[in-house]
Amino acid sequence: MTTIDRPVIQSETFGAPKNPPLLLIMGAMASMLWWPAAFCRELADAGLYVIRYDNRDTGRSTKYPPGEPPYTFDDMADDAIGVLDSHGIGKAHVAGMSMGGMIGQMVALRHSSRVASLTVISSSPMGMDTSHLPRMSDAYIEHSAEGADVDWTDRRQVIDFMVRDTKAIASIAHPFDELGMRAFIEQDYDRSGGFLSATNHFSLKGGAEWKGRLHEMQAPLLVIHGTADPVFPVEHGEALAEAVAGAKFLRVDGGGHELHPQDWPAISAAIVMHIRSNQGT
Repeated sequence: MTTIDRPVIQSETFGAPKNPPLLLIMGAMASMLWWPAAFCRELADAGLYVIRYDNRDTGRSTKYPPGEPPYTFDDMADDAIGVLDSHGIGKAHVAGMSMGGMIGQMVALRHSSRVASLTVISSSPMGMDTSHLPRMSDAYIEHSAEGADVDWTDRRQVIDFMVRDTKAIASIAHPFDELGMRAFIEQDYDRSGGFLSATNHFSLKGGAEWKGRLHEMQAPLLVIHGTADPVFPVEHGEALAEAVAGAKFLRVDGGGHELHPQDWPAISAAIVMHIRSNQGT
């Protein structure tokens, strides 16, 4: 059996360490920058100690050759705990988006003593049969298929595709800032040294031992989901909330698979309220 060295995971904090800690876990192919610094500061200004980090194969964290990642979803859940350890935090509130929401569910199950509460944004139930739920929109499936034709070593091709991707998943309630998004993706691409290794996220396995065990979750759960999410239609969020006793659900009207700045006030307020109401857990 091959032993894989623990990865270097890059993280960043906002706010005062004496405040309740909130660990943010982002989704597939996404570095910590996809939790916008201004959004993190908004949460910190509300009295939280916010920690964001680069998942493996993104940003400035350890990267692996593309194709066969030598790690699993379980390892990524352990990475989250490793970030808490690196900051000397025993127990934290956790929020995850998209694939990060699935990792967050696994963290809450696998390391229940370390999670004070969980918020899951734009995600799907982990370890549960979702075949009865609506699938990705046809338009997004068609767009995603174009990714197979992208040369992921070509900066221009990758950035053009990623701009189209963010537009395809955007809110229908707010305008899409294409110029701003392109500038952001260029920044993320250059900071990460490209996105080729990040494609490993689509080959990940793991989590089998937690199949059908969402009902065991002890962490108080808040689910936030846009009603126009083309990746995980809103029914996925509803199913997750129904699977965990006492879970709360926030619908973002017209919201896509993103954190649109005009939705930040409602999202951050819900997260802060969830954390404050579960500070003693």
